[in-house]
Amino acid sequence: MAEDKGMRLRFWLGFAVVAAIAIGSVSVALVVHAREADNFEQLQSGEAKRSARQAEAMAALSIGRLSTAAAFFRVEDDLSRHEYEEIARSLLRSSALSTTALVRGKPDCCRAAQVVSELRAGGRSSRDLDSDPRHGAAIRRARDSGRPAATPLGPVLIAPGQGLLVYQPVYRDGAPTATVAQRRRALLGFAAGSFRADELAAAATAALPDEVDVQLRQGDTTLVGPEGTLEDASTAPIRIADRNWLLVVRDPNRPGVSLSLLIAGIGLSLAALLGALVLVWSRSERMQELQRQASHDPLTGLKNRRRFEEDLRTELARSHRDGREGALLMLDLDNFKRVNDTLGHPAGDRVISEIAGVLRGRMRETDVVARLGGDEFAVVLPRCTVAEARNVSEAIATSIREHVGREPGVPPITASVGFAMFGPDAGLSFESVLGEADTAMYAAKESGRDSVRSSAPEPVAQSQHPAG
Repeated sequence: MAEDKGMRLRFWLGFAVVAAIAIGSVSVALVVHAREADNFEQLQSGEAKRSARQAEAMAALSIGRLSTAAAFFRVEDDLSRHEYEEIARSLLRSSALSTTALVRGKPDCCRAAQVVSELRAGGRSSRDLDSDPRHGAAIRRARDSGRPAATPLGPVLIAPGQGLLVYQPVYRDGAPTATVAQRRRALLGFAAGSFRADELAAAATAALPDEVDVQLRQGDTTLVGPEGTLEDASTAPIRIADRNWLLVVRDPNRPGVSLSLLIAGIGLSLAALLGALVLVWSRSERMQELQRQASHDPLTGLKNRRRFEEDLRTELARSHRDGREGALLMLDLDNFKRVNDTLGHPAGDRVISEIAGVLRGRMRETDVVARLGGDEFAVVLPRCTVAEARNVSEAIATSIREHVGREPGVPPITASVGFAMFGPDAGLSFESVLGEADTAMYAAKESGRDSVRSSAPEPVAQSQHPAG
């Protein structure tokens, strides 16, 4: 029973190790995949933010250049075309602006305002910017705030293409501009510059790999880039003047699950292999235990009658082959029936187990010790002389007499021992040696118990220990 529990415990421990390896490998694979995905998300988000800052820096530098044109406009009330073109040419060379213009204003703002010049378009033109919803709103915000204001993306003035315009307000030199009313009265006009949408997106994505998908969005509208929603993308706002746009970046080189699957596959394969080994080992151990149970006495752990007979036949054959003597000892306990009748079978089982312990402690590793059933035991002594067989028999009888505890109301437990010799000279068969040893044992019991008898006459007197 204890051995069965041990086997079950070892099996479940092995199964727990297998499960731990399988779960651990899958967990590690998930952690690796999550870490790779997180690192990729951080990298992609960093790329989007760096691109947005790059576009903002480019736009801020270009808008700052408008202040140069605004300064000339402030001190020169009426610039000639040649003077403006020189200013505009320098401004376009040193910034990302695609076109520039000076817009005349009035105290009530820009109705019928005149576009003084646009370098790429050439010439002069007039346009009612104040009534234009796209331009008018940006112009009024710039006028009243005193800071640059941007239009939504749309057609660029005169020049072809889509883009946005930034208006830098210009006030009379020295005029007070602390309040909205003062800024309106001091307004001369605006220095304006346009950014093309495709050039703005190109500046934002200059440092990104070619295969990266990029969108420039205004609200829900895609202005530049592929239409639709980019899945698993990172976003970053781009602020130009007083208006925000959204840069959307998606790197298609998202890490796959190959490494995670490899880790999980290796772990699960190892777990499967270990599980198979555990099953094979458990089955082998179980078979060994069944074999042991089939050949050993379950109470004492000594060999049972079937295994004893096999070992005795083996020793007889070896004795004839090697030309060496051996001995067979048969033991029968005295007064054992009184123990079972008086104290019950549990007490009898304890006595039997104690006797088995005594026999195991006295025997050599090559000796065969068996319980034949009930209170009968047998010992096979390979390579043993008659004198050695007698000494061992008497030592066993003495050990049983001295070491087995006496139960109250029950005579002391002793042993009657008979032995028979076998070997090349004896010429005894299995049945013969077994019968002679058994006869000697009963002779010992009939002579008064607690004694030793041999199956053959000996030159010395038989030893006898009267029962106490």
